[in-house]
Amino acid sequence: MSRVSWFLCSAALATMVACGGGEGEAAPEEESWEGDIEAVTRTLRPQDGTDRDWEVFRASVSRAWEAGLDTLPMGEAVVRIGQSFVGWPYGPGTLEVAGEEGVVVNFEEFDCVTLVENALALARFIKTQEPTVLTSELRAREAYKGAIREIRYRRGRVDGYPSRLHYFSDWILDNEGKGLVKEMTREFGGEEDSEAIDFMSAHPEAYRQLANPANYSAIMDTESRLSGMTRFKIPEAEIPLWVAEIQNGDIIAATSTVEGLDVAHTGLAYWQGLDLHLLHAPLVGESVEVSRLHLAERILRLSGQDGIRVVRPLEVVPSAGGSPKP
Repeated sequence: MSRVSWFLCSAALATMVACGGGEGEAAPEEESWEGDIEAVTRTLRPQDGTDRDWEVFRASVSRAWEAGLDTLPMGEAVVRIGQSFVGWPYGPGTLEVAGEEGVVVNFEEFDCVTLVENALALARFIKTQEPTVLTSELRAREAYKGAIREIRYRRGRVDGYPSRLHYFSDWILDNEGKGLVKEMTREFGGEEDSEAIDFMSAHPEAYRQLANPANYSAIMDTESRLSGMTRFKIPEAEIPLWVAEIQNGDIIAATSTVEGLDVAHTGLAYWQGLDLHLLHAPLVGESVEVSRLHLAERILRLSGQDGIRVVRPLEVVPSAGGSPKP
């Protein structure tokens, strides 16, 4: 295996950059290795998932239907599904498998973005499919891969490495355009964030796919487009003023202090009584968890994060027949 540099916890949500976030603990600097057995093993995972992945998928959607999660508001369904993965392993670079770019299915470990994506995709799956879909393994797998593809790729189409939504600002923008989510940050008093986005092109050695000049050029074009657009964030000091407006299952994107990065970490808003916490997959702790600290306190304690963006999952749009299910 060639030498790969991983910028752990430096906070990029550009695919090979891991999710930051131990509470009260500074993020490590760059970490790299050569010939790491765990990393090599991960690259050899099948894109379409293992039998174990699909067993977890079937169990997850079956439990969700039995619990009536498909009848709950989208955000509630998303966070309840996310909660079912608490304790599951954290894994960096879960989308970096061998072969050409394609939809990766992995329920055995999560990073901060894939936890959010899978919780949202599972919620949309149970709201758009009937339980009888599980009688056909092929049909169920294709339907779920379609749900993940729609969320993870620009306009829901796989067209090489640059079509994956590497930056979370791009993820938000594209999924808003598809009607899957709505960003609430500006509505919640967010301030303009004008920092340029260029982490991937500034660190091409961290991304094996950027050795391809066409990929590098396309990523630079994406960065230029994102840098020229107005973004908003709720500064860390003002989070307590807006906490009451945040709903269960809202997607929380912690903004980054690292040059060139837009977002450091993601998770799901999770209310425990009167206190708002973060359901997330952090590197520190090594498993999916509910944050011990309240959301506002957690952001204040992390030097690599300086605010949040709030993104609300939207209900499935009914079909022409009046029902979101086929």
